[in-house]
Amino acid sequence: MLLLDLTNPLTLLLVVLATALLIFLGQEIKRSSVAIIPLIMFLVLLIVYVVQVSTLSSELAYIASTIYKCIALDFLFILVTFFSYLWIDDLEAKKNNIRSIDNSLDWFWKEI
Repeated sequence: MLLLDLTNPLTLLLVVLATALLIFLGQEIKRSSVAIIPLIMFLVLLIVYVVQVSTLSSELAYIASTIYKCIALDFLFILVTFFSYLWIDDLEAKKNNIRSIDNSLDWFWKEI
């Protein structure tokens, strides 16, 4: 079974760097479409992990704990990238003088 193990330190470091670079790129060019790429990637990974856990055979039961840890890390990445997407969408809206998708976090962005 193919498993992208996010608990491996090297893999985790590479994923964090790639995510940070995409978020930084989106922030620099003020395009929220760039910031949504890691969010979609982590949502797809979450779906893959859930399918893997649900179809796990009894011979591979030892992998279940690793997959559960990967799911927890994936939820954390989804949270971070979702807030990053909202932040970059707000920056893009201010640049283009249009309404943002969600203005409910204006108080939060003013503090950053």
